[in-house]
Amino acid sequence: MDNPNIQDAHRLAQCPSNPDVMWIQHHNGIYHSVDGAQSWREIESVELSTFGFGVCSHPRDDQTAWFVPGVSDECRVPVDGQLVVTRTRDGGKTFDVLREGLPQHHCYDIVFRHGLDADTTGERLAMGSSTGGLWISENAGDSWINVSNVMPQVYCVRFERA
Repeated sequence: MDNPNIQDAHRLAQCPSNPDVMWIQHHNGIYHSVDGAQSWREIESVELSTFGFGVCSHPRDDQTAWFVPGVSDECRVPVDGQLVVTRTRDGGKTFDVLREGLPQHHCYDIVFRHGLDADTTGERLAMGSSTGGLWISENAGDSWINVSNVMPQVYCVRFERA
């Protein structure tokens, strides 16, 4: 993680079913820990970008996590003006780019640090954006339904935990 004393962690997500597994995203990229943050492995297999803010871990499957990529710190918009979510199901070895139902033309939404969440099943996801967009997925991110485009900036989405 370059200099470990100088970090700007955008979001750290810990797997509820295996607390030793964590995912983090920040200016330098995406990192994965399987030993309770004692060591980190840089994830370089992401297609679009490793920069972004939104990240969440699957609550039951410690190999699965979702990320919302952006261009860079200097250009905080989706890559190529297309809002997508990237998902790994194998601990960061490979990633799916999920875009069905998300804006794919002239999109300027950025998802803030707490703007992405999964419910306790890991099937339902919610995502809110800087321009007031709100989307829900009922199938682990494979497709998204737009709930609203007219809200104020969405800083945080959360599912109630029992």
